[in-house]
Amino acid sequence: MANKIKTGTIFIKEGVPWPESLRFDSEPCSNGWREVKNLDASGLGRKIREAGWTFFYMAGEIRARVFGFDREGAVVKAVKRVMAKLKVDKCNSLEITRVTLRRFLGLPYVTVSAYARHIQESIFLFQDQRRLVESAGAQLAAA
Repeated sequence: MANKIKTGTIFIKEGVPWPESLRFDSEPCSNGWREVKNLDASGLGRKIREAGWTFFYMAGEIRARVFGFDREGAVVKAVKRVMAKLKVDKCNSLEITRVTLRRFLGLPYVTVSAYARHIQESIFLFQDQRRLVESAGAQLAAA
């Protein structure tokens, strides 16, 4: 997994519902997450829009820094830390925006930056479909 993680890598939480017409390759990677293969955020977003769904971009960068001489291991650890910081109940996907390798006093470290993303059918962010139907029914009954 580590040597493949780079800017543009997308992870999607296991079990996220999406239309059957939406097809892309992915592989399991860590703690209930899947890595999207051969697509970056714009390519996946285009496929999602073509299926009639929405791929939200969430403001606020998430970062994790890990020290260590094993670059691949440090990247994996940093990505896992980013995933742990993500509010899973609010977002179901993650876009890696930067992977940097630097040194501090001779000790190498990796910083991974990412943005939360969300895939859903409705254009209204985090809107519960039952509440929308109930609200519309109540408004019709009042009229």
